[in-house]
Amino acid sequence: MEIPSLAQLKKDLSFLPEKELILLITDLAKFSRDNKAFLYFKLNEQYQPTLFVDSVREELDEAFQLANTRSYYFAKKSAQSIRRKLNKSLKLSKNKADQAELILYFCEQMKEFGYLSFRYPVIDNLFQVQLGKAQKLIATLHEDLQADFNYRIEALT
Repeated sequence: MEIPSLAQLKKDLSFLPEKELILLITDLAKFSRDNKAFLYFKLNEQYQPTLFVDSVREELDEAFQLANTRSYYFAKKSAQSIRRKLNKSLKLSKNKADQAELILYFCEQMKEFGYLSFRYPVIDNLFQVQLGKAQKLIATLHEDLQADFNYRIEALT
């Protein structure tokens, strides 16, 4: 079976009545938690602009508190797992400021919870890669936001 292009799907959707579109969207939301989360954030972002960042921060806080940091091996695995959650969440937002905010928050939490004290190359590289991603995102933002974010990056290094 050949999957049609996005343009073709848009064209087909434009002919559907409103009730069928609503049913189609709710069916799509049932397939995965990511679809449901994406739909929820898109529907509520105009009323609560910080909803996405706040909910991802809560999720990251919980993950950091439950993480096992007794040895460098478990700390590495925990950090990688939390980073996967972060990356999954970052796909839900196209706002570069929100993405940079969350990546910096992840880095700050890594530092606060003592992941960097292990001096383990994998953990250090993970931290540096995330800082690099944040810096790339920050370079595309407005000058005022760049200054705020660069101050936070300086505090991390």
